[in-house]
Amino acid sequence: MFTGIITGVGRIAAIHDLGPSSSYGKRLGISVPGGYLDDVGLGDSIALNGACMTVTTLDPAQQQFTIDISAESLDKTAGLTEPGARINLEKALRASDRLGGHIVSGHVDGIGTVSHFAPVGESWELRVVAPPALARFLAYKGSITINGVSLTVNSVADSAEGSEISINLIPHTVENTSLGSLQAGSRVNLEIDTVARYVERMLQAGVLAPTSMASMASMASMPSTYSKDTAE
Repeated sequence: MFTGIITGVGRIAAIHDLGPSSSYGKRLGISVPGGYLDDVGLGDSIALNGACMTVTTLDPAQQQFTIDISAESLDKTAGLTEPGARINLEKALRASDRLGGHIVSGHVDGIGTVSHFAPVGESWELRVVAPPALARFLAYKGSITINGVSLTVNSVADSAEGSEISINLIPHTVENTSLGSLQAGSRVNLEIDTVARYVERMLQAGVLAPTSMASMASMASMPSTYSKDTAE
């Protein structure tokens, strides 16, 4: 379990094939900032660009760790096969940690494509086209995870190609995550909000009656009990 608040930016230092064909996965060597591995142990979970992975080896002296990623996971994620690429890191949530973003599972639901990324005033506007299958989970002021970062949707525009969502990134987020290196055409990992996932399932099963939906809409319009910046 994660929150979408990035705790460090690493780099893919090495990529090794785990077998002779594309049906095999890969072993990734990840370099990290100094001291990042001080509280990490073998078998711990760390999200790489939003994808939950298991630490298989540790080398704190060299500030590196490795993970093994299956062919299936490689097929369903983006940005994890580029040597030298900067990647967002988040350690698994502890029971005593603050939930600064939103509940994130580290399971990528789809791959989006950046359609626009440019400065607007002191901030940056990021627009991403999500696959059509994810459209029903995206809503104005709802949460979305992009490359592991918890973000708030500012607008949604549906089309036959998918849903284009617009997000505002504050300078802190651009400077302290790998999102600052995105450009039009970049592929990004997307994870929908867990709450939206369950609401969709209940609607399909006919569990939510119209009166329940009205009540939920009323609750959604109430002020939140905590403040989350649109870029966190």
